Amino acid sequence: MFDCIFCGIAAHKKPAAIIYEDELCVVFRDIKPQAPIHLLVVPRKHIASLNDDLEDDRELLGHMLLVAGRTAKSQGIDGTGFRTVINTNAEAGQSVFHLHIHILGGRKLGWPPG
Repeated sequence: MFDCIFCGIAAHKKPAAIIYEDELCVVFRDIKPQAPIHLLVVPRKHIASLNDDLEDDRELLGHMLLVAGRTAKSQGIDGTGFRTVINTNAEAGQSVFHLHIHILGGRKLGWPPG
């Protein structure tokens, strides 16, 4: 996808602090962290949001959740707790229209969010 920052990061054409990658997704540090640990799990395939037709992407979505859990463990926040968030559309806080999972942890997270 032309001009998509996350596609550029996944393709190593844009800089990011990548901490994990495989053939399906990339995990990197958020440039505006909202918690001591704030990472993004981004699929290499461009998907704008959960509003897209995702029937053919079931395995990819499941893989992203597995990667999120494994990444939380590798960052040492699995025991104390972490939050995963997917924002869909602008009013929910989606600012980059490439599906991604936020992993937040490293401090007590309040509820309700936002």
